[in-house]
Amino acid sequence: MRRFLMFFSFLGLMSCQNFGQLTLVTDLSKSLKEVSGNEIIVNSDLIWMVNDSGNRSEVFGVNQLGEIEKVVKVIAKNHDWEDLASDENGNLYIGDFGNNNRKRRKLSILKIENQELLNQDEVAVSKISFEYPKLEGQKKTSYDAEAFFYYQNYFYIFTKSRQKKRLGRTLLFKVPNVKGKHVATFISEYSFCNHIDCRITAADISEDGKKVVLLNHQAIFVLTNFEVHDFFASELTEIPLDHTSQKEGVCFKDDNTLFITDEYSVSTKGNLYSLKLNW
Repeated sequence: MRRFLMFFSFLGLMSCQNFGQLTLVTDLSKSLKEVSGNEIIVNSDLIWMVNDSGNRSEVFGVNQLGEIEKVVKVIAKNHDWEDLASDENGNLYIGDFGNNNRKRRKLSILKIENQELLNQDEVAVSKISFEYPKLEGQKKTSYDAEAFFYYQNYFYIFTKSRQKKRLGRTLLFKVPNVKGKHVATFISEYSFCNHIDCRITAADISEDGKKVVLLNHQAIFVLTNFEVHDFFASELTEIPLDHTSQKEGVCFKDDNTLFITDEYSVSTKGNLYSLKLNW
């Protein structure tokens, strides 16, 4: 009886909150209070999540009730895990390229094999290492990033600006999905609004390859009709969420529905949301 009373108390509390355009799916365990990425993969009904730096090197398999069904230890250091991606075979990739102070030059993407993720409690990784190139007019060759996805055997990485007067600026790079060391290829850039909440914190591409979404703390940007590789050469539609929190994870549930996560705070508690794209 007590469990039911607590459940209904939670529903009552949630009903008093305004989530704007988002639909609340569930709150998340405190073990996921600093979720920095989420992803759906083939061969699994779970939503896979990671925490960012300062947390254990673990990947969590979460059901749509917010319950953690599987915890997988990853044999690799969590320098600053910032986003998740997956390929057509269900392999999971961790973007270990968070770089708050822009002092890290050697960054990496960690690959976990699909069947090892699903069937083991501890997994090794293979590493795709990369550095950013020197760009004309840029003094530094080190950038912060929190967003990427996999597409046609490349990873596409969207940087997060730390320039006070250009907080909405995002650079797009690509890295081949090949084990070893690489220099990322610069593709293009785009500037969103100039505010701290405008910085891009997560990205994903739909399974049919027709939509790219970028997330910040207050909006979703949908990119369509893009050129191959240059996703900023596209039709860009902004969807204000009418809800601001530290949102750091987005993935496609299906070609028209998103899952979005935010970090734990006193006001939001750390939740899983859904958002329907109406086209």
